[in-house]
Amino acid sequence: MPAFTFEALDDQGNTRKGVIEGESARVVRGLLRAQSLVPMNVEPVVGESSNGSSLNSLNKTLFTSRIFNSTGLSIWTRQIAGLVTSGLPLERALTALTDESEDDRQRNLLASLRAEVNAGSTFAKALSQHPREFSSIYTAVIGAGEQSGSLGQVLERLADDLEEQQALKSKLIGAALYPAIVTLVAIVIVLFLVGYVVPQVANVFAGTKRALPFLTVAMLAISDFVRSYGWLVFLAIIVATIGSKIALRNDDVREKFDAAWLNIPLIGKLARGYNAARFASTLAMLATAGVPILKSLQAAAMTLNNRAMRADALDALVMVREGAPLASAIAQKKRFPGIVSMFARLGEQTGQLPLMLSRAAKQLSAEVQRRAMHLATFLEPMLIVTMGLVVMLIVLAVLLPIIQLNQLVK
Repeated sequence: MPAFTFEALDDQGNTRKGVIEGESARVVRGLLRAQSLVPMNVEPVVGESSNGSSLNSLNKTLFTSRIFNSTGLSIWTRQIAGLVTSGLPLERALTALTDESEDDRQRNLLASLRAEVNAGSTFAKALSQHPREFSSIYTAVIGAGEQSGSLGQVLERLADDLEEQQALKSKLIGAALYPAIVTLVAIVIVLFLVGYVVPQVANVFAGTKRALPFLTVAMLAISDFVRSYGWLVFLAIIVATIGSKIALRNDDVREKFDAAWLNIPLIGKLARGYNAARFASTLAMLATAGVPILKSLQAAAMTLNNRAMRADALDALVMVREGAPLASAIAQKKRFPGIVSMFARLGEQTGQLPLMLSRAAKQLSAEVQRRAMHLATFLEPMLIVTMGLVVMLIVLAVLLPIIQLNQLVK
């Protein structure tokens, strides 16, 4: 039965908003009148894949944010997993979460899911109507859980995986946040000193006929360049950034760029470990849910942000389709850390492939976190020392003429 959002007036003239199910808008208006409400507006709750104008779809994509962010999706998945695991039917679980939702957009989304389930659709099919909120991997895992009859356990595992990915991403962002802030502050301070303070000093010594120290002359030249052509440099940076983004839309260019990115010292190992951990975790989750290995490999490959590693994963998929073991197929792709193929081989030998892949993902995640923290610990003092040296050079460029003048006075 379809769901409708309504806006109505009660007996006291207060506005009431909500979601109600009915066969048609006319039936919904009748239901509202039966509750002593005067319907003002009744509109159907539709999925994102429903027939609509491309302009509305474009506006929705550009000017509206997602209903569930990564944290919100993991929390919601944990909530519905707890309700389903406790024995509550899926329709009643969705009803409970719909009633508890405080956000109108989220309430409408859940009402749409509940309406689809009540109409006889599977939960996975209902989720697939909203691809912007629920990825294909998310839908595939839930579909496998419904087919195997263990939806509650699959939802719990899916919530665990989402929370682990969110925790890893948060730690990486936290490790990079402080160096980024220090770098930004340093650039602002240096630009202020070079663009404002140094020229003021130059004006003080403009009337003297004494030759200025070399460091002061060099700093004045830099200051003149920044004041005269700084906007051109800034514009060139913007143009180069936009041009790079346009160029990276080409698949071949993006794959070559990502391959080169993996060869950068320290950062390349972080990128390789992060993508490999995500690949192994997704593959383990899908295999645990009962998804066939070929579909699991393809879905796990599409989660890789690095296009070069994604190409390797798809090549491994072709080898597995032709009969090669998963471990040997991954082992031939040197961009993947050896721990992935090693644990995959152990899993194939013991018949516990999902468990071994999950362990590989955990070890890779721990290694990525350790490397990120070490890199941040190294960068923080280096940035501070570099900033101190630059400021010291600027201060010396200002003080040297003063010291020189003082010696002449003596």
